Amino acid sequence: MRLLLVEDEPRLGRALVRGLSAEGVAVDLATDGRDGLERARHGDYDAVVLDVMLPEMSGFEVVRALREDRNWVPVLMLSAKDGDYDQAEGLDTGADDYLTKPFSYVVLLARLRALLRRGAPERPTVLAAGALTLDPASRRVTLSGAEVVLTAREYALLEYLIRRVGEVVPKIELLDHVWDAAEDTDPNVVEVYVGYLRRKIGRGALETVRGAGYRLVGDEGSQVG
Repeated sequence: MRLLLVEDEPRLGRALVRGLSAEGVAVDLATDGRDGLERARHGDYDAVVLDVMLPEMSGFEVVRALREDRNWVPVLMLSAKDGDYDQAEGLDTGADDYLTKPFSYVVLLARLRALLRRGAPERPTVLAAGALTLDPASRRVTLSGAEVVLTAREYALLEYLIRRVGEVVPKIELLDHVWDAAEDTDPNVVEVYVGYLRRKIGRGALETVRGAGYRLVGDEGSQVG
């Protein structure tokens, strides 16, 4: 494993380099966010261990920049900030895991192994289908840069479809994943909400595949009307 460690606390950085090297891990150390970002951009790393509070750029800014570059290297964030919102921000900006200080070295190694098992598939923080974007963290939807206001159910339906963009999704699958399974829901409600969505995102953006289901297309579709 080749690992990039971005940590500005000298004592902790040296200890982690020694410990990881003893496990056979090749470690490069960066001591500020800007240097860490450049190394992550240009180096061939299996994973990045990234502190949050860094000089030059914060860990949040570094991981956000990497994901905007479509760099999917697995990132484990380290931080003394253990609040729920801090952890949520780290994960929402694109980190794959978040470990608070002080931490167990054994747990750090186990989490790194878990990241390596998952690999580095594409996992953008903002989902897109042509000119349509959906940000799960802020629950904000835009079409050609303009905000689209959706109800909670419309948003849930769109989020499920955009995660499967280009695929045909059966009506029964939408019913199972977007509506409460405990409710006795009329299957025709899917058609109703598909109609609502089409009026807001463009009729051509959401296709009906007769006898099979619905498909959110990856191009811009036709104009709303």
